[in-house]
Formats: sequence, C-alpha cells, structure tokens
Amino acid sequence: MSTPDPATDAAREQVKDYFIAERGYWRPWTDTMLEACPGFLQQYARYAGYPARTGPLSERMVELIYVALDASSSHLFESGLHTHMNRAFEVGATQADVFDVLHLVAVQGVASVCQATDILAEFMDLSEAAAIDDKLQDRINGVGSAHALTLNAMTRLDPGYAEVLLDFVEQGRPGAGLTPSERSLVQLALHACFTAFNPGAVRQIVATALSQGLQPAELLQAIQLGAHLAVHGSALGANVFRQTAST
Repeated sequence: MSTPDPATDAAREQVKDYFIAERGYWRPWTDTMLEACPGFLQQYARYAGYPARTGPLSERMVELIYVALDASSSHLFESGLHTHMNRAFEVGATQADVFDVLHLVAVQGVASVCQATDILAEFMDLSEAAAIDDKLQDRINGVGSAHALTLNAMTRLDPGYAEVLLDFVEQGRPGAGLTPSERSLVQLALHACFTAFNPGAVRQIVATALSQGLQPAELLQAIQLGAHLAVHGSALGANVFRQTAST
C-alpha cells in the first residue's frame, strides 16, 4: 500500500482505516500521530501487522502471546492487555488458557534468578553443600528444560527454595489450558522480547520447543511479535506532545 498524500482528510481516513484493520484498535495517540505524521501510522501498521498476517501461528496463539507480553512485569501495559485479552477470547481462547499464560508471566523472572545463582556458585566452594536426591533431580530435569531454569546450584544452596519453586511451577497453573508446545511459544516470546531479553533462556526454550516438534517458522513468529511493543514509547511521546501543545 503506497502512502497517500497526507494533506487531505480522505487520505488520513484511509490511513486510519488501514491501521485499525491491521492492529485492531484506535487510541488518542494514534489521532495525534495521524495529524502530525500519518506515514508513521501506515508503515507501523504494515510492519507490526506483518508477523500476525503472514506467520503460521493461529490467531488464538498470537493473541495469547500478546497477552503475555503486555502483562509481563517488564512491560505492564494495561490498555494493550485489555485489547488483546478481549481479542483472545473472541478467537477461541479459554479462561484456562489465559491463566496458564499469566502463570508463565509469573515464572518468567525465575530464569534470571537461577542464572544469577549459578554465577554466585562459581565463587563458592560447594563441596560441602547438600547433594541433590534422585527424586528431586528428576523434578529439576523435567521442569528446568521446560521453563529455562538451571536449578542445580540453587538446589544445593537452598533446597527449601527450590522445593517451593518447583511446587509453584508444577502446581500453580490451571488444570487445563495450553499444551506444552504452546507454553514454549509463550515463554520464548517473553524471554526474547527486548523488555526482558534473556539469551540463555531463549537458547534453552528454543531447544525444548524444537524437541516438541515446533517448526522454526513458528518460533520466529513468536520472537517477532515482541518487537513492536516499542511503539508504546512512541505512544507515550505522542500523548505528551498533545498535552504540551494544548498548554
């Protein structure tokens, strides 16, 4: 779609209609941007809508990933969360799906805690630390690979913490909800997003996801969906501009 002459109201309406069709919403910041820089809106809609429009993931999965990204403690974008949660229900997501996603959002930060603990352990003598029993090791191996958690050092340093963490990861989610591969997609999006980029966790989740039968194109789409959260900074700037211009 070529950029229309922004000088006419009809051209601006064309940009607005295109944006809504691609992104599914219209906000005060987009009104400001439409007046000041309509080309931004048109090209952003084209770029941001591309992964959802062309990738292999279902609409339901795309919206659940957006729910995770907007709800993440690294972003906490409430208006976007409203938009995408409503849309997720419209395209077939269940309550269990949404709360499964929110459980993964809560688990997200643990990967960094485990990585930091591994660094701490490098400077410690663990020769006298408690050994990990076989039953607990089996839980660590299963949960660790599925959630990008390196728990061995943590377990040796503080086995009580490891136990309650494993209980939360295993039992804190709803009984139904996402499949294991869908959970991997959500976790990959969370750890790959620039707001909380975790290369170690991304590497581990990619390996797990591929072993579950997910295709590289599906993983690429989950990664791509996080990039355009950066527009929320542009939205903030447009809103502040509008307020400043009106004073």
